[in-house]
Amino acid sequence: MILPKVRDPRFTTIRRGGTLTDEHHHLLALWAATCAEHVLGLFEAVRPDDSRPREAIAYARAWVRGEVRMMEARAAGGHAMGAARDLRGAARNAAYAAGQAAVVAHVAAHELGAAAYAIKAVRAAAPAGLGEAAGRAECRWQRDQLPAEIRELVLDDQRLRNDICWSVFDC
Repeated sequence: MILPKVRDPRFTTIRRGGTLTDEHHHLLALWAATCAEHVLGLFEAVRPDDSRPREAIAYARAWVRGEVRMMEARAAGGHAMGAARDLRGAARNAAYAAGQAAVVAHVAAHELGAAAYAIKAVRAAAPAGLGEAAGRAECRWQRDQLPAEIRELVLDDQRLRNDICWSVFDC
């Protein structure tokens, strides 16, 4: 579970009754794509011929540029998550991160899903006993990538949803 039971209006666009601007929605999608891309190699090392997660990240960015519709980005996200189904560990979490990044176009609050799954991927890939430290380092790296315009929004979201995101944002 990565989405709250009650939607936060800060992650709903203005035209749908929330307070999220299109500019900030796009920045959330780009940050999510960056988080997912950072761990993509963990999937590709296991499935080098499966391009679905990479394509999902590309669709997230293409949506921001106005080159694809939201439904296309969302579908690409679903395909990336489908690539994860029969996998375990780091590769599975990396594919889920890519899928979550693409579906930010549909629901902005998936931005934390991309980040959380990326942290889980790094934790799973770390040598025995080093997963927690690796996850904290990834969390800090992700925070360093946050654009100033959305930094406080995302950090507050991490505080509010940390417990439903496997407590990966304790960094």
